[in-house]
Amino acid sequence: MHPALSKYLHGKINLSLPHQEFVNSCFKLKYTRRHEILVPKGGIAKHIYFVVKGCLRVFLTQEDGSESTRFLLFEGRLGTAFPSFILQQPSMATLESLEPSEVLMLSYANHQTLLQEVPGWETMYRHCLELDYIAAIQRIESFITQDAKARYLTLLQNYPEIIQRLPAKIIADYLGISQETLSRLKAKK
Repeated sequence: MHPALSKYLHGKINLSLPHQEFVNSCFKLKYTRRHEILVPKGGIAKHIYFVVKGCLRVFLTQEDGSESTRFLLFEGRLGTAFPSFILQQPSMATLESLEPSEVLMLSYANHQTLLQEVPGWETMYRHCLELDYIAAIQRIESFITQDAKARYLTLLQNYPEIIQRLPAKIIADYLGISQETLSRLKAKK
C-alpha cells in the first residue's frame, strides 16, 4: 500500500493483510500538471482523489467568469466534487490541480466495492465525510459571523500552508474577500 495512504488509514480502520492488498489494488496513481482539470464543470466526477503531494481545488465559476473556491485539498486529504461523485450526475463545480500533484484515484465502482466488501470502510468513510461537512459548515458560518480580518487570522492559525503555498487570488477567493483586502491584512500582520 502507498505509504501516504497507509498513514492516512492508520488509526481510522484496521485492515487485515488481504484487505490492505485489496484496498491498494483499488487506488491508481496519477501525476497531474499545474492547473490540470480533473473534473470539468458539467462533467461527472468518476473518482475520489487522495492527495499524496500537491493541492487540488474544487471551485464554482460564475457567468461573469469569477470563481468561488469551495474546497482545498492538500497532502493527506481525500476529496472530489462530491455531489457529482455521489449522485453520478454532472458537476456544478470544477476540480483542478493547483500544483503539479501526485494523487491516488479511487473509481466510483471501486469505492462502492470497498464500502460493501471491506469491514469498517463505510464507517471510516462516513466519519471522514462528517468531519469535512463540519469544516464546511464552520467556514460558511465564518462568512456570516466574522469579518475579513478574523477569517484571515483563523486561516493563518489553522491552515498556514494555504497562505504559504497558494497565490493571493486563490486565498482571497477562499476567504471571500478581495485581493486588495488580503494585501492590507497581510501588511498589518
